[in-house]
Amino acid sequence: MGIQLVGLSQAKQKLQRSLSARIASLLATSGTNNVPKGHVAVYVGETYQRKRFVIPISYLNHPLFQGLLNLAEEEFGFDHPMGGLTIPCTEDYFTALASILSGS
Repeated sequence: MGIQLVGLSQAKQKLQRSLSARIASLLATSGTNNVPKGHVAVYVGETYQRKRFVIPISYLNHPLFQGLLNLAEEEFGFDHPMGGLTIPCTEDYFTALASILSGS
């Protein structure tokens, strides 16, 4: 029984290393590696022509931004067409909100 547990533990470690390597390669090829630590990329727009913004993670906790996240969840659920967090609002509204949040 002890031998089986050691084998299972080694298999689990190999699987974790393999998955970590695959995730890292996917992130590298998807262009998300140019997002600074402590930030997140979001896609903003009401059409398929969306613009990418990189914002501090701290914005995600702000009540105004929470409203946008709720709107995004209602519109897209968890299946985001751009492969990232998509915010369904105008670019002007988003940049105004980001300006307010950067001052607070």
